[in-house]
Amino acid sequence: MARIHDVTVPLTPGMPTYPGDPPFELEAIRSLAEDRYRLSRLVLSTHAGTHVDAPAHFLDGGATVDQLPLEILLGKARVVELSSRERVERADMEALDLRDDLRVLLKTRMSGQMLRTAYQEDHLYVTVDAAHYLAQAGIKLVGFDYLSIDRAGSADFPAHHALLGKGVVVVEGLDLSEVEPGEYDMTCLPLRVGGGDAAPARVVLRSRP
Repeated sequence: MARIHDVTVPLTPGMPTYPGDPPFELEAIRSLAEDRYRLSRLVLSTHAGTHVDAPAHFLDGGATVDQLPLEILLGKARVVELSSRERVERADMEALDLRDDLRVLLKTRMSGQMLRTAYQEDHLYVTVDAAHYLAQAGIKLVGFDYLSIDRAGSADFPAHHALLGKGVVVVEGLDLSEVEPGEYDMTCLPLRVGGGDAAPARVVLRSRP
């Protein structure tokens, strides 16, 4: 029987957010006791938790999240585990045979760290050379297991520009801690936010025969 892995980080108050982004809030505004039904208000950024970055995140005139093709967000994905401690280098990507892959999910030491409350300034990141290589290799979707593929404090976000500038969809904030390297069928569905630069997503992996 195929195994289902939910690699989405739960949206909860106190979860880590990118510096400067609004924190996630869940506020009850109706209750069963007083109103006979529950209703809550959500406060969050488009980059809260597990989320999909669209080209419009950095590119003027780039595709917005509601314009992303479903054929990129659904299909076979390959989870690769990297031993890098500080950054993902081009050599790390060159060592993998990515010729038959359209979607690559990078499992690093950061997997599981999204469940901690504080944003980690020393998080792993993807170098611009590695990002260029992924785009040149024909990868259409890159998944990462922390809030940003770029180095903390980056002012120019080179990895984002290298990928989004080539139309590569970026998925950040995955939790791959319980997922073994290998091939899976992926379902990645961001909220259909009209004109959105990004949106939180539910991402599920299903083991392949």
